[in-house]
Amino acid sequence: MKAKVSILIPAYNVEPYIRQCLNSVCNQTLREIEIIIVNDGSKDKTLSIIKEYAKKDERIILIDKKNGGYGMAMNIATQHATGQYIGIVEPDDYVPYDMFEILFKKANEFKLDFVKADFYRFAKDENSGDIFYKLFKISKHAEDYNIIFNPSEKLESIRWTMNTWSGIYKKSFLDKYKIIYNETPGAAFQDNGFWFQTFVYGKKAMILDTPLYRNRRDNPNSSVKDKSKIYAMNIEYDYIRSKIEKETELWNSVKGYYWLKKWDNYRATINRIDDSVKEEYIEAISKEFIEGKKNNEIDLSLFTEYQQKLIKFLTTNPKSFSDALKNESHQKSISIELELREKNKELERIKKSESYKIGLFITYIPRKLKKLLKKMLYK
Repeated sequence: MKAKVSILIPAYNVEPYIRQCLNSVCNQTLREIEIIIVNDGSKDKTLSIIKEYAKKDERIILIDKKNGGYGMAMNIATQHATGQYIGIVEPDDYVPYDMFEILFKKANEFKLDFVKADFYRFAKDENSGDIFYKLFKISKHAEDYNIIFNPSEKLESIRWTMNTWSGIYKKSFLDKYKIIYNETPGAAFQDNGFWFQTFVYGKKAMILDTPLYRNRRDNPNSSVKDKSKIYAMNIEYDYIRSKIEKETELWNSVKGYYWLKKWDNYRATINRIDDSVKEEYIEAISKEFIEGKKNNEIDLSLFTEYQQKLIKFLTTNPKSFSDALKNESHQKSISIELELREKNKELERIKKSESYKIGLFITYIPRKLKKLLKKMLYK
């Protein structure tokens, strides 16, 4: 059976989550798939769980190797892929059963280089145990959806939400432009480089306003929560540059957006890393942006007025930049606190109402049944 989609799963120490992930992938309504799982030197029971599933489903291809990092695992999986398209599922996430059928039908109909869709992020509340989902849009603009576009010409699309796993990519497209992952140790944001390459080399793409992928945000071992990888994002953007600047015309057309995306991700890094190293990090990125301005690579017209002000601080007086960020964080905290207070007041008012008490009584049995059904589905 020729695979229409090769689904790649890089797995490392995900024992608590891998069953939910594999259940969602193995039960896809699109049956013509191959599931390539790279066990990247897991030290828990991840490998034994994968072997258990592989015995039941002949479409699973298991590659067991020593730990080499996310980028290497993804490159190895891609090399083994034989499908017309490839999809990516992180081992602590899961997908709806019809996700790859929906994406493949659209990609195949229009011969797309890639197609992506909106997605949900989810996390379990530590106190109640309830799971909360939040919708994330690829683009903020409705007119960007469900139409064929050329990413290499529509450079504004580089502003869109960055992820690699909410879509599928034509294997021949990836091979043609040698789109691969940066092989740095560990899981250190190597998806940024892959994502950036697909957008600057892609010629036919589409985004769908149907939310599909479910992205976990309560895994304490997730790379986005690792505060030790101070310069991981910087290394990744050096890699992106090394891949693209060899083509002078291409580099000149995208360099402004390269610095825009780098800015967004460096800001996220500042929020992520420990306070004890923030001053050092700000000094380092200050030197990068000074060099970028000197070489006329930064297009300030792409930035908001406030961002331009921060960049001026960063390149002239890093201390002022730090102070501005602290003030920004303080104002945000006050805003969140006030918003929470208002929501709590409204919640208390609703709970005291007669209609709430009646509704609680009426929905008691359906709520119990829903919890029971969830337990049965994810056992």
